[in-house]
Amino acid sequence: MNLVLDILRGIVIGIANIIPGVSGGTMAVSMGIYDKLIGAVTGLFKHFKDSLKLLVPLGIGMVLGIVGFGFLLEYLLEHHVLATCLTFVGLILGGLPILWLNLKKNLEKKPSGTAGIGEVISFLALLSIGLGLPLLQGVEGAVKTLTLTPGTALILFVLGIVASATMVIPGVSGSMVLMVLGYYSTILAIVTGTVTMLKDLDFAGVIHNGLLLAPFVIGVALGIFLIAKVIEYLFQHFPSQTFAAIIGLILSSPFAILYSAGALQNFNGMELIVGLVLAVLGAWVTWTMGNKEV
Repeated sequence: MNLVLDILRGIVIGIANIIPGVSGGTMAVSMGIYDKLIGAVTGLFKHFKDSLKLLVPLGIGMVLGIVGFGFLLEYLLEHHVLATCLTFVGLILGGLPILWLNLKKNLEKKPSGTAGIGEVISFLALLSIGLGLPLLQGVEGAVKTLTLTPGTALILFVLGIVASATMVIPGVSGSMVLMVLGYYSTILAIVTGTVTMLKDLDFAGVIHNGLLLAPFVIGVALGIFLIAKVIEYLFQHFPSQTFAAIIGLILSSPFAILYSAGALQNFNGMELIVGLVLAVLGAWVTWTMGNKEV
């Protein structure tokens, strides 16, 4: 029974991982398995069998969630981009009150009881990065065509490490960062395209896409271990600065997502109204889930 439940939990986390603005870490917290998940990752080599008992079913569920929901999300971004992106914006901003409460709790533990230069610099640095990256990247537009080159493999490897952050940081979405960097639609298209090729028995295409995804998957796996250790250290030694940095990134993400996806081009009034309603609903959903971790 626990095996089935862990697979179902993995499906929920997997779906969260591909929705920009929603954190798989937050989902893990809301389902009461976040501490166990981090412990299984950081203690994999010390408690190998016990860690695998949790990580394997969760991993199976995540793959099912990512592949199954990926097709629907790809369609929404192609045909209803503004409404979809506004929903993401709502999901992102809904997590701000929880992050703000966490920041205040950690500031109260400081002798001064207020934000210092470290928190201000951390906030402004991540806010600037979040606003500047999409301007440097430009509008994402069409899905990128990637070729099997060492340069592409290195880019996908680094992107995998970045994406893995969503597995260990509650309130931070790795898929949102991928959208900011302009590779979200490309990665999603490769994943869903591989499934379609497999269904059509296009094994040459499956091998090609598999080789493309390999460095990304390796980056995700390595990043989960490395980032789990780093985040554990940062939250232990610099909690208020870390929360300030996360808030800066989240405040910049609405602009980044709308700009990177080209959501402000060729839309109608009805789609805008629907998108705003969905944004409010998304904010409520994220706040409700995140409120459980405070």
